[in-house]
Amino acid sequence: MISEEYFYAIALRECSQIGDIHFHKLIRTFGSAQEAWKRAKKEYKKLEGIGQKTVSDIGNNDHLKFAEEELIFCEKNNIQIRLKHLNETPLLLSECNDAPAILYQKGKIDDTLSKVSIVGTRNMTGYGQKFIEDFFEATQSSKYTSVSGLALGVDKEVHEQSIRHQKPTVAVLAHGFQYLYPSKNKKLSEKILEEGGTLITEFSSSQKPDRENFIQRNRIVAGMSPATIVVETGFGGGSVSTATFANDYNRDVFALPGKITDLCSQGCNQLIFHNKATAISTIKDLISILGFDSPKEKIEELFPYSETTIQLSDNQSLIYQSIKDQPKISLDDLSQKIKIPTHKILPIILELELLGKVKSFSGRQFIAI
Repeated sequence: MISEEYFYAIALRECSQIGDIHFHKLIRTFGSAQEAWKRAKKEYKKLEGIGQKTVSDIGNNDHLKFAEEELIFCEKNNIQIRLKHLNETPLLLSECNDAPAILYQKGKIDDTLSKVSIVGTRNMTGYGQKFIEDFFEATQSSKYTSVSGLALGVDKEVHEQSIRHQKPTVAVLAHGFQYLYPSKNKKLSEKILEEGGTLITEFSSSQKPDRENFIQRNRIVAGMSPATIVVETGFGGGSVSTATFANDYNRDVFALPGKITDLCSQGCNQLIFHNKATAISTIKDLISILGFDSPKEKIEELFPYSETTIQLSDNQSLIYQSIKDQPKISLDDLSQKIKIPTHKILPIILELELLGKVKSFSGRQFIAI
């Protein structure tokens, strides 16, 4: 019966008007893909917001033939089929309202490990590469899974550094398993699997790497992790869409700021400017916010500009200590507590943020880091 559910799920998802959101509505109404396939066309009035046109392609025998071929291909190529409604897809991803109904997967995903998505431009600079190297070096003793998109540039570096530091890594593809794009990363994809990593895609095996698939793929990269790090990206780069999805899913987004004249930093700077991402000030602080505990000595050895070397002024110390004593204190409450007007506090808080001592939240609330 379970194998039949995969069969009908693939056929149902192949119907011209059935996307992931409609697929989930059908499952909620009829209980299974098999029941939806048999009943939806006659009983479409039970479906809220779905008309006769939407269900008109359900029952098409061509889709059953397609599903049968897909199952054979997956079996021959050791591809696992994961259905969201059977709770087989990654937990955080399944919480997204537009989560893929079906995932095709090679390798295993350890859902008990924390995940972090790291994305960026194909035209990575030495600045971006150094950041990725430093991040993986600093988190050597932390247990987590990296997620990226197997593109050239930043994605490739993320997967390679993951392998080098023996971290599980998930590569999210924008096409089916009959293809590997870009072909330059074929050996890397094989290495990911050899080292216990994972390749996943929502696209059936014959789906080519069409342009529109890459934006669609980015929502999975964003949805799989509680946090997304944008390393380098230009204006309107694909990574900006990943950050937008992460924001929509109420996930943390971090961006590596750069010079305003650097094309590869302009997208990151824009995300920060529009409050769509938190600026990364130091790797030490980023690791702390992510909840990755690395030995303090190791981080200070790599990044000596740490709290032990920062000398705060009297006013900085007073404000920092007050925020530390009362996490998420509001600006007005802080002003009342230390008897300093708000317009004089704000510049000092900005200094503390740049020093990586304080983080601000919406509603002008602050915590000490």
